[in-house]
Amino acid sequence: MLRKQSNQKDFFDSYVYERLLPKKHILLDIKQNIDFSFVDKEARSYYSDDTRGRPPFEAEIIFKMLFLESYYNLSDYDVVEQVGTNVLFRYFVGLGISQPTPDDTTLVKFRNRLGEVGFKRIFDRIIEQANQKGLIKGKLKILDATHIQSDIALSGVVNFLRHGRTIATKKISKTHPKEAEVVKKSYVNEQRLPTPPTTKQITQELNITKDFITQTKNKFNPEADEFIELLETALSQQERKASNPDHREPDEIVSFTDKDARIGYKSEKKKFAGYKAHASLDDESGIVTSARTLSGNRNEAEANQVKKILSDDESKNITHKAVCADSLYDSAKNRHNIHKRRMRAFIPSRTRAGKVKVKLDNFIYDKDKDTLICPQGYSPISKTIQEQGTLYIFSTTHCKYCRNLYNCATPNKGRIRIFVSNSYRLTLIDNTPDKKAAFVKRKCIERKFGEVKKWHGLARARYRHRWRVAIQVFMTFSVANIKRIATLLIQAPEYALSNAGFT
Repeated sequence: MLRKQSNQKDFFDSYVYERLLPKKHILLDIKQNIDFSFVDKEARSYYSDDTRGRPPFEAEIIFKMLFLESYYNLSDYDVVEQVGTNVLFRYFVGLGISQPTPDDTTLVKFRNRLGEVGFKRIFDRIIEQANQKGLIKGKLKILDATHIQSDIALSGVVNFLRHGRTIATKKISKTHPKEAEVVKKSYVNEQRLPTPPTTKQITQELNITKDFITQTKNKFNPEADEFIELLETALSQQERKASNPDHREPDEIVSFTDKDARIGYKSEKKKFAGYKAHASLDDESGIVTSARTLSGNRNEAEANQVKKILSDDESKNITHKAVCADSLYDSAKNRHNIHKRRMRAFIPSRTRAGKVKVKLDNFIYDKDKDTLICPQGYSPISKTIQEQGTLYIFSTTHCKYCRNLYNCATPNKGRIRIFVSNSYRLTLIDNTPDKKAAFVKRKCIERKFGEVKKWHGLARARYRHRWRVAIQVFMTFSVANIKRIATLLIQAPEYALSNAGFT
């Protein structure tokens, strides 16, 4: 059961706040224009109706403290201290001058209790209300992902395996302390190797770890067994890398303290260890409508991931006329999935159209007539349907003296023959005048990522394990969205909230 906040205002509180609060501040705009009472409703199901486990403060107050924490990139301890001493912060969260302040343990318990699902529900409620107020225009949806550096320190294979054996031994000691001491003497080396390991040292550590797993696997407690299985997987990966230095392990375990973190690549040579935030952005409002957290090695542009984030938007009754993304998303499956939802797919192609060097960016495909239209407005005089696509043949009369011939293809005896594969035909369907404008607008999601990384701490994971990082992602984008919603409501009086508030 959640404690309800009293609506009665203390005279002393009013006196202090009226004289000490600034005349203008973004937090005051947010407090005035947005009602956070929906947080209590969403959090209620995570608490029982009796007094056991009841939080000392209502969910709205705790959430607002987490909001401030993400807004100003503070720690749990820092935000508690600020709310205790900063009049503006205290007023924003809804605490009276003499009321006690939630401690950092309360914030941790609230996060753990709601988990990823609870924070997603709160995030979705914010988006739903913005949509109801007409802030999400539904013209162009932009998809992209940004990397999040994990809260770990990468180590060489020797230190990595030594750390794994140390953790496994500690888990064994919880139920078998005597056996753990014997294992520790034989297999645990807590000294860190300060220099890059030699081939001999790597081989030695691999053999020690293999023997350690043989002696300890499935012999103690479930927690230790689960971790030793993880260690065994990591050992197999390191053995493959040792035998082939050029081998790139697709699902490499890089940390035992954050087992969900993975190696990802921003480019061929630039890698990171951590996660990705995959987001959908409404271009006109600048509101992030959906977000998902992936391990660093996952490809956000694979068809299944794109389908999930499009479905997330649909579940909130958010529809757009077109989807824009970079060339990483270029695939027939993605285009089919987007077209099936009656949206255009403004995605640049990564490959050429066919056997001839053809510049098809200026061509338009007429789906109803199954024909190409060249930049001059002419259609082909004939076409030949083949197994992998269609060959379109244009008139010699139209093409021979065309001034813009260099913009489409190299002529063969004055005539243009263009082969278009079945998959590339999907690209041509979306060659409309709006396409180039969409590519320009696509940059706005990069600005949004820059905002949440620079000002709200999303460049680095606050926590370890994917579900905790997902909470950070939802919380960070909630902050960015609430800021944007408040700004839009102030700029557009027709969207001003009713007296009932943002519920």
